[in-house]
Amino acid sequence: MKLKSLALLLSVLWLFTSKVEACAVLYYIDATTGKIYIVNNEDYWYDVNAYIQIEPKSKNKWARLWYGWDKFAQGGVNEVGLFFDAAVTPEQEKVPGYGNPNSNLGNEILAHCATVDEALLYIEKRKTGLTKSHMMFGDKSGKAVVVEWVGGKRELHWVVDNRLIMTNFLLSDTTAGNYPCYRYHSIEERIQALEKSEKEINLLSVGNTFGQAGQPARADESGRLGGTVYTSFISLTDMKFVLSYKLSNENVVILDLGSEFSKPNRQKIKLRN
Repeated sequence: MKLKSLALLLSVLWLFTSKVEACAVLYYIDATTGKIYIVNNEDYWYDVNAYIQIEPKSKNKWARLWYGWDKFAQGGVNEVGLFFDAAVTPEQEKVPGYGNPNSNLGNEILAHCATVDEALLYIEKRKTGLTKSHMMFGDKSGKAVVVEWVGGKRELHWVVDNRLIMTNFLLSDTTAGNYPCYRYHSIEERIQALEKSEKEINLLSVGNTFGQAGQPARADESGRLGGTVYTSFISLTDMKFVLSYKLSNENVVILDLGSEFSKPNRQKIKLRN
């Protein structure tokens, strides 16, 4: 992807929402080519030290890339094409016998799992049950799911009509809060418009479906800045990765994942102004 193409994408991301944790994730399959694209907005406070971590392949672990802060993966992808991300949701009661992770769960999933089914089995064995967020898993086979823990049990929401969208309301219980969600419906409407337009579907055009999902920097009453910390774009089929930091056309990371995953050493890419 050329930088000038990315600039076109970022120029449409300027509509502010009131919640600093208003994240959005899209897993999309082009019905014509079968190619899979993923787009994510990570909205949080701007003073976090965000970075990209690339871990090399080892004897029992897949090579993987994840992004986040404080030694915790907020999302990522591995060499065999498994993707994950998470988004904050209204708090739920703890599922009996399950709990929130006390380790870097995302990194562990990417290290040990190759498919959505393996990821679901992994978190089940770990007795993971998130109380304040839900997770999306997707893989190269076209399988994707959002996992939630609601009403004392695990709920699974699978990809339908070649797309799966996750924002900050519970798909299992829209009455819990953060619904209706204009970002969710905007992304859905823009996908439908893209498909009807008969224009080429690629990482750029799919990314443009996030036109009303980004948050420019804005200070709260204490002066703390928040907004879209980064937007990531992944072509899962072609293993291409692009990340824009703070909605900037200047702070852009573009990676060929096949090349990066073949390197023998760990890499850390700090995201800075």
